Amino acid sequence: MTGLNRVVAIDTHTHATVSTRNAPDEVAIAFDTAMAAYFKEKMPRPTIAETAAYYRERHMMAVIFTVDTERANGQMRITNEEVAEEAAKHQDVLIPFASIDPMRGKMGVREARRLIKDFGIRGFKFHPSAQEFYPNDRMAYGLYEAIAEAGLPAIFHSGQTGVGARMRGGGGIRLKYSDPMFLDDVAVDFPDMPIIIAHPSFPWQENALAVATHKPQVYIDLSGWSPKYFSPLLIQYANSILKEKMLFGSDFPVITPDRWLADFDKIGIRPEVKPLILRENAIRLLGLDKDPVYGRYVRLAPPEQGECC
Repeated sequence: MTGLNRVVAIDTHTHATVSTRNAPDEVAIAFDTAMAAYFKEKMPRPTIAETAAYYRERHMMAVIFTVDTERANGQMRITNEEVAEEAAKHQDVLIPFASIDPMRGKMGVREARRLIKDFGIRGFKFHPSAQEFYPNDRMAYGLYEAIAEAGLPAIFHSGQTGVGARMRGGGGIRLKYSDPMFLDDVAVDFPDMPIIIAHPSFPWQENALAVATHKPQVYIDLSGWSPKYFSPLLIQYANSILKEKMLFGSDFPVITPDRWLADFDKIGIRPEVKPLILRENAIRLLGLDKDPVYGRYVRLAPPEQGECC
């Protein structure tokens, strides 16, 4: 641990893409190669430890997770245990989330409860298109109940995805599952489970804004897109009615936080709103300032003059 006493930003959306325990997976490599071509960038493939070093160098924290798509596309998942155990070595920067395919049923619920109890998981990540389920499918509700009982947040991918983009048949990915309006049912049925709608939700941006405006526990993370491509309506809501419910997220390693932040500075976000989006909303949502582990790293006020950061 580095003893950081100031965090300049919290990236609420980063991916664990390389396992130090699993053998290389040909399905994962194929999807990653296609995604790099889609985003027209050479996508780095850091280990979890390398991701921690990257964020530590920038005085940032990051929520990190894998995505369980074993049933849907045959990609071997990086285990949630690996994510949690590696993140525990880097608690000054990494916040571990888990991913469980809701169609695992009762075994998925058991896994979630064990991860929360024994591994310190801080939230859960779902990708309806890649996991082939509608978020309001009652099959998922047992898993949501376990998450809600623990008071943890759930991130749901929304909108179009780079996963499978331009692969034959889109890599089998169906976009229909990721309309954020399906999360309106989840927000009604689980009012105590914080929900994060991930990404600008093209082509359903207004649906995401409507749900986040109407349901008090629903947030939006701004990952997966360079801010220069944000719609004027999204920027308007971020600057006003949803300023306390917008979260910085990059989608690293698909997009680096360096690129995201450089473009974010150019889209007209009000100066008093920027700190909310970059860190304060996440600190409040994740309860970092009250947590005995993370609280010693996060400071809401700037450091005193001369204090090391």
